Amino acid sequence: MRRRLLAGFTALAIALFGVIVLVRWVQDADERARAGEELVSVLVVDEAVPAGADAITVGNAVRTEEVPTRLRAEGAMTDISAASGKVTTAQLLPGEQLLEQRFADPAALQPEGTVRAPDGTVEISLTLEPQRAAGGRLQAGDRVGIYVSTPQTIPGTTQSQPVIARLDIDTNPDLVTFVVTHVSSTMPADPDGGTAIPGSPTDTVTVTLAVPPTLAPLVVAGGELGTTWLTFEGAAPPADTAVNTATTTSGGDK
Repeated sequence: MRRRLLAGFTALAIALFGVIVLVRWVQDADERARAGEELVSVLVVDEAVPAGADAITVGNAVRTEEVPTRLRAEGAMTDISAASGKVTTAQLLPGEQLLEQRFADPAALQPEGTVRAPDGTVEISLTLEPQRAAGGRLQAGDRVGIYVSTPQTIPGTTQSQPVIARLDIDTNPDLVTFVVTHVSSTMPADPDGGTAIPGSPTDTVTVTLAVPPTLAPLVVAGGELGTTWLTFEGAAPPADTAVNTATTTSGGDK
């Protein structure tokens, strides 16, 4: 019995020694292989990063690592500042090298016919008659003013009169405008062929606006309780938006 136990322990010790020798040999072989190669620094993803993340977010989720030149991927980045002003086009997974082609201008990722809403705003849509939306000629990237007309009863009578107010940030009397992020419209049919007539006046126009969160309830109230009018105030500065307009079909009226 003792001989069997001794033989078992001896076999186990030999096996462990063999494993240690093998691991050490592999490590030495890897070191010998790398000794003759030039190493370069690359950024490697340390934590998963979602699509649409900016350079600051990505910079907090990567590390610098040295790899052999032959293993450096095409477009591998060494400095996150090269992606300043851009966002990721797909999810980044831990272990992958950070590539330049994984970034793009935010405007390029917007759906056709839309512009990116400015930071700190929310998007809200209004379906209006053309005369209440600057003749139905608004485009994504335009800036507009918002006026709300609500009925108010004249004291001492049963009659009412419209009360018109402009929506301003923090009741600032200065000119305040809002970015149009998308426009869709219904177009009248051609009497002969029954198809839509591009560029013709429309029955309704659905305009999506980017507004501060504090003003969104007022826009909703204006649409539900009164009549909303949009005034064209000019195109948004190029730095704010990249316009790529398109017209799609939408129905309904308010």
